[in-house]
Amino acid sequence: MEKAKSRAKLNDSSVIDARSLTQSHRRLAELLKPGMSVLDVGCGTGAITSGIAEAVGPTGKVIGIDNDIDLITIARQRYQDIPSLSFETADIYDLPYENQFDIVTSARVLQWLAHPEQALENLVKIAKSGGIVIVLDYNHEKINWQPEVPASMHYFYEKFLEWRADAAMDNSIADHLAAMFEKSGLTQIQVFPQHEKVQRNEEGFETATSIWSGVVSTKGAQMLADGIIDKKAVEEASIEYQKWREEKAEKQQMYLLAVEGRKI
Repeated sequence: MEKAKSRAKLNDSSVIDARSLTQSHRRLAELLKPGMSVLDVGCGTGAITSGIAEAVGPTGKVIGIDNDIDLITIARQRYQDIPSLSFETADIYDLPYENQFDIVTSARVLQWLAHPEQALENLVKIAKSGGIVIVLDYNHEKINWQPEVPASMHYFYEKFLEWRADAAMDNSIADHLAAMFEKSGLTQIQVFPQHEKVQRNEEGFETATSIWSGVVSTKGAQMLADGIIDKKAVEEASIEYQKWREEKAEKQQMYLLAVEGRKI
C-alpha cells in the first residue's frame, strides 16, 4: 500500500487544475440537483469539487477529501468564498463518515490504489441508503494515439504500466469497476463511456497530449529512482514524444468510464 501511495504522489497540479465538472466528470454533472449532499474523494485542488458546489447550490453540502495536505490547502484558499463547500484531509481507506451523502464520487483515483476494492467499500459505507456511488476511471491499456507514438515512447509507456503494476495498481480498472460495484452490494449499476478524445486544431488538444510529457518528466524520475528504466530511455522518450506532439500527432483517446450504482 505504501509503495502505491508513494508512486501516486502528485508532483504537478496543473493537469487537475485545468479540469472542470462539466468537461471532466460529465455523468456526475447530469446527476446533481440543488440541495444535494456530495462527498468528492480524491478532490485534489478542488477544480471539479467547486463545480459540484455550484450545481447543488447554497442549500446543498459538498465536502472534498484528499490525503495530500498541500492540495487541500490550495483548495481551501481558492474556494473559501463558497459557503456550502469545505475541504478535509483524510485517507480513502479511513474516511470519517457513514450513511451521510446523497452522492459519493471518486474520479481518476482508484487507478492509483493497491486495494481499490477496499476503497470502494468505504465509498459505499459513506453513501445514504438510496444514495449513489459514482466512480470515474481509466483503462490505461486501451489508450490510442494516431499516428503511433515513437518507439521510445512506446517503451516508456510499457515500463510505466509495469511500474504501476509492481505497486499493485490495476492498469485496466475502468473495465473492472462494474464487477466491483456488484460485489460491493450496489444495485442499478450503469456504465457510461466518457472517453477523452482530442484531435489537432481542437480545443484541449495541447493540454491533453501534454499530460504524457508531464508523466515522462515526473513519473519518469520516480521510475528511474526505482530502477525500472534507465536515464537514456527517459530522455529519448521525452525528446521524441515532444517532437511527435509538435509535428505528427493528430488524435489521442484515453479510455475512461463512469460507473454508478445505488446503495440499498
